[in-house]
Amino acid sequence: MLIAKKKEQENIAEYILYLFQLEDIIRSFEFDLDKLMEVFVLPNLPDRSFEGQYRNWYGEIINEMKAAKLDKKGHIDRVMEVFRELVFLHNTLHTMDKESKYKTLCEAASGYIPEYRSKSELKENHDIEVILHAMYMKLQLRIRGKEITAETEVAFDAMRMQIAFLVREYHKMKSGDYNFIQN
Repeated sequence: MLIAKKKEQENIAEYILYLFQLEDIIRSFEFDLDKLMEVFVLPNLPDRSFEGQYRNWYGEIINEMKAAKLDKKGHIDRVMEVFRELVFLHNTLHTMDKESKYKTLCEAASGYIPEYRSKSELKENHDIEVILHAMYMKLQLRIRGKEITAETEVAFDAMRMQIAFLVREYHKMKSGDYNFIQN
């Protein structure tokens, strides 16, 4: 909960990856809040004074996932809302004449997106969502200690650079520091 709030303010891509991870963890606990709290949450709390807040927060996410029938796959509304905002910003930046750096980053990543898309269940999803899922896959590979080939690392890096630029612009937009006319 506190980590999610911090990530949402500092790096929206990390926030999304964190929520992807939480969705997977909740699914692995079969939406059982008591078991999730006992095995996963409580052992990681610095003290039990936060237990109620965390129980409520995880309970809200579980309820949101159940209501949306996300038992096997899919993402909660708060993730989808950020996707929509990022896609809007991506489309805006991509059409601005002055934004050649972003266009260059998009071109560098565009050669890798179709391959990842073909290996995933994201056939119809926007490139930004595909890239974020690729970043999540990289995180999962690292957590599991799997080797990442140099060629795959190059692909991940190109996608990461595009998302990093987009995230920087997203936080400017959310803070009110972005002027689409001047930028």
